[in-house]
Amino acid sequence: MSEIARIGCVSHIYPDQTTVKICGLEFSVMEGEKVVILGPNGSGKTTLLQHLMGLLRPVEGEVRVFGVDPSKHFNDIIENYGVVFQHVEDQLVAPTVWDDITFGPRNYGYPEDKIESLANEIIERIGIADLKTKIPHYLSGGEKKKVALAGAMVAHPKLLILDEPFEGLDPKSKHDMLMLLNEFNRIYGTTIILTTHDINIVPAFADRAYVMVRGNIILSGAPQDVFTEAELLRSINLEPPLLAVLVSGLRDRGVSIDYTNDQEKLLDEIVALIKKP
Repeated sequence: MSEIARIGCVSHIYPDQTTVKICGLEFSVMEGEKVVILGPNGSGKTTLLQHLMGLLRPVEGEVRVFGVDPSKHFNDIIENYGVVFQHVEDQLVAPTVWDDITFGPRNYGYPEDKIESLANEIIERIGIADLKTKIPHYLSGGEKKKVALAGAMVAHPKLLILDEPFEGLDPKSKHDMLMLLNEFNRIYGTTIILTTHDINIVPAFADRAYVMVRGNIILSGAPQDVFTEAELLRSINLEPPLLAVLVSGLRDRGVSIDYTNDQEKLLDEIVALIKKP
């Protein structure tokens, strides 16, 4: 399994001379991984993604995506990317949903029959066939995110980057989005990196989690390992998932049980403990 992306300790200086840094633990993502970057608002999550997307060029440190610096060689690797921005209105600019979804492959010079095949495939998979002729501006927030996701995934990119994709979604739409992302990973082998401040997303999705605060990556690892640092998470206003809190409480009371990312398995273990004579 090869490394897709890596960020060391980087610094960027904006035109107004504001300096931002992403430091702490090294950020590394392997091929096929599903990675969540957690942190409160203002922790540097979006800045990290902007370095991965080549939108920011570091004055110090190193960024590598597909083996190159994306700020210098983005055109060489652009077809490997799919991106959904936090404010999807910024990327939905075409006259219709169909035009928006097909913009990428058309811009890459794909033949028309391949464009149509790819677009119809992703539209059916995401379930937005009824939106094909609609004007993106008039869609609901959840519909806009699905259209943006279709445009990001239409050409089956190797890497999908999403900035706060669950923000503003109702519980059902959030669940649907999670299922789609897991499906893309399973079917296409897509490596997925997303940011969120909603820690409850992690158990149903992530292979690896990173926790950021004030530009520093302070924790990394499998979710079950990150969630054992409950006090540290609470200190930066991140409440661990309820099941992780329950497992921690059981351990404190002498009950031996391991936290697992598989919620069904964990629930089965808890029920077995309750029923144990």
